[in-house]
Amino acid sequence: MMMEISKKRRVVNAVMLSLSGVCTVLVIGVLFFILGYLLWHGASSLNWNFFAKLPKPSGETGGGMANAIVGSGKVLLLASCIGVPVGFLAGVYLAEYSGKAFAFAIRYTVDLLNGVPSIVIGIVAYTLVVLPMKHFSALAGGVALGIMMIPIAVRTTEEFLLGVPNSLREGAMALGATKAKTIFTVVVPAAMSGLISGMMLNLARVAGETAPLLFTALGNMFWSRGWFQPIATLPVMIYNYAIAPEEDLHQQAWAAGFVLLTLVLVINVTARMIIARGMASLRR
Repeated sequence: MMMEISKKRRVVNAVMLSLSGVCTVLVIGVLFFILGYLLWHGASSLNWNFFAKLPKPSGETGGGMANAIVGSGKVLLLASCIGVPVGFLAGVYLAEYSGKAFAFAIRYTVDLLNGVPSIVIGIVAYTLVVLPMKHFSALAGGVALGIMMIPIAVRTTEEFLLGVPNSLREGAMALGATKAKTIFTVVVPAAMSGLISGMMLNLARVAGETAPLLFTALGNMFWSRGWFQPIATLPVMIYNYAIAPEEDLHQQAWAAGFVLLTLVLVINVTARMIIARGMASLRR
């Protein structure tokens, strides 16, 4: 009887291990398939002109997406300046100050905000920023993406701060430090690697959003100076080029997609490395 049970367990274990391996290979295979497909279709358009030149008028071949690359950087920088501080301070409050009932209500609200479709966030930013200003702008795009960054920043900050041992807090307060000083001089530095990696993953998440930028930043075929003009971004340029009739624009859309996906992949890998180093330092 025991032999039959043991044999059955080994069979179940082998089957589940095989299924897990197959699913792992499928997940990795999908990622490499997408990367390979984008590289195959877009590599021919990846040249110096793509990174340094402005888009050509419709009907002409060549050109590049220099304005969209710079525009995406400006919008993401503005979004980080809006979403990261708000989310970080709210996460600190949840982890260190709030009571159970109030914290539950805030967490529930944050989770609901995180589940709001990005196009709805775009409409809200359009109403709050674009309509009063009476024109599209980089500021409006940054506000839209900044709102999307807030819920993830809140939850990642809270989780990493809660992961800091209470002994560090108790030791600092036993030496006479106030609660606020303990948080910002002991707890936050101890969780710094996790906080940085969480914010980087948050940035990677919003880097490819298109719908909010269609309502806010709109797009621009030229350089956009300042923060109060329509501005080109990589996701919107990919969308516009993908639905265009010219084959050359399709190739540039593939190239831009590869660049954007590579950027997101680099940010994710860097964030994972920071987390790994932080965990290793904590073990020491």
